[in-house]
Amino acid sequence: MLIQYLLILFVFFALSRVVMRAKAHEITTREFLFWFFFWLCAAIVIAWPNSLNRFADVLGVGRGVDVVLYAALVILFYVVFRIFTRIERIERDITLLVRRKALEENDHEPR
Repeated sequence: MLIQYLLILFVFFALSRVVMRAKAHEITTREFLFWFFFWLCAAIVIAWPNSLNRFADVLGVGRGVDVVLYAALVILFYVVFRIFTRIERIERDITLLVRRKALEENDHEPR
């Protein structure tokens, strides 16, 4: 029972950080909604852990914890994919910028 109180306190702390970042315009509305919904779901699962078991029964999974692990694994792989593609795009953009800069500097050199 003590762990539930501690985790709920942490969720409120995390929610406060999300709200602060949104007010400071450090995150987009989309990011705010995602994180707010995420932490709200975490609070519900922490406060009523049996609700996750009922959800697992609906999905045909043995335990509620298994649902969380499966979902986390899928989400993590998706995030890794997104990060990988973003890094690839950034590397391409940097390569193009460096090439342009080198060509500009080459054009401005006296012959």
